[in-house]
Amino acid sequence: MPDSQQQPPHSPSGQTDTAALLLCGARLTDGRTVDVRLGGGRIEAVGTVGSLAAGAPGALPARVDLAGHLLLPAPAEAHAHSDTALTAEDHGPLAYDDRAIRRRATEAALLQLGHGATALRSHVRVGDVQGLDALTAVLEVRRSLRGLAELATVAMPRVLTGAAGADGLAMLRDALKMGASAVGGCPDADPDPTGYVEAVLELASEHGCPVDLHTDASDPARLARLAAMAGGLRPGVTLGPCGGLGGLPSEVASRAADQLAAAGVTVVCLPQGACGSADGRGTAPVRLLRAAGVRVAAGSGALRDVSNPVGRGDPLEAAYLLASRYGLRPEEAYDTVSRAARAALGLPEVRVEAGFPAELLAVRGDGLTGALSLAYSRIVIHRGRVVARTSAVREYCDSAAESGLELPRQGREEPS
Repeated sequence: MPDSQQQPPHSPSGQTDTAALLLCGARLTDGRTVDVRLGGGRIEAVGTVGSLAAGAPGALPARVDLAGHLLLPAPAEAHAHSDTALTAEDHGPLAYDDRAIRRRATEAALLQLGHGATALRSHVRVGDVQGLDALTAVLEVRRSLRGLAELATVAMPRVLTGAAGADGLAMLRDALKMGASAVGGCPDADPDPTGYVEAVLELASEHGCPVDLHTDASDPARLARLAAMAGGLRPGVTLGPCGGLGGLPSEVASRAADQLAAAGVTVVCLPQGACGSADGRGTAPVRLLRAAGVRVAAGSGALRDVSNPVGRGDPLEAAYLLASRYGLRPEEAYDTVSRAARAALGLPEVRVEAGFPAELLAVRGDGLTGALSLAYSRIVIHRGRVVARTSAVREYCDSAAESGLELPRQGREEPS
């Protein structure tokens, strides 16, 4: 690895290192070309090209050449299913042994990290046949990824009411003791959806943890009750994918959006496809929700499992779809997978400014429109160090026609 591409050392424990890293010649979304110095897991300085070369006293920082790259706040994956990911082509019953879950959860997380997601929230089933085994395996993956990415888990029981619900509630309490980050599940699948939500909110309030629930949101009365119960809960309530909301009459959907906004509820839509815990009814009406003041984030949902046999797990693809199919401007679309997604996960905001966390994504391209369209080459930075690189080279053969247009080409130079 050339000196210009060296990464600062990183401790095996996953703690942030204090070694400086200098990002050279990066383009920002406002059109400026800058150098950015990182240190201690944060952005130390942003300056004109060449102005930060000296770095901190004592030693020159390692350098990464970002000429031709757009530098962005890193995206976050707000809705994943690590325990069932990458199983679409498996034959027979889904394997829920520890080794199988760790393998696919790790592979899925690294796939999404390579796309730029330095933080992920995964919904994990608890109870029934798998008990707490799936959660145990995903928590092991979370520990193994320290220093590469932050993986949060949502414990997701099937039933929480009636006689059968007692076991689910006990399992959910155990999941939180084990280290689950949030409580969730699918109230629509419980015989008593309102009772399910009440149980989840009570437990979340008791433990001071977030709530992240699956709902299709096609029943406006049920959604109104949920919003009323969720209002004011800290650290907050997230709903997704809410695809059924788009099928409601416009005045009904608008009233529901106002109720969600008043309750401070975040909606995570899934433009790349739904997931097995909610009906696939399309994507939530993101423009209507945003107009009402609802925080809207976007996630991947199912990743090559029985409910969605394909998928890239790419936040930029989610943003691309929101821009190309659902009418958001590129800046708004990227916000759903970066600032809004991080806020949904309870993470601090990231800006390419001094003092902010060094959670960054460099994408080859001149602007956000091009980055969302052709994001082939990427450099991912977590806690101030490069943790993933993806490089793509497109080559064309020579043309016999002499057009004289001098078209730009990306490729390898022929040896002289």
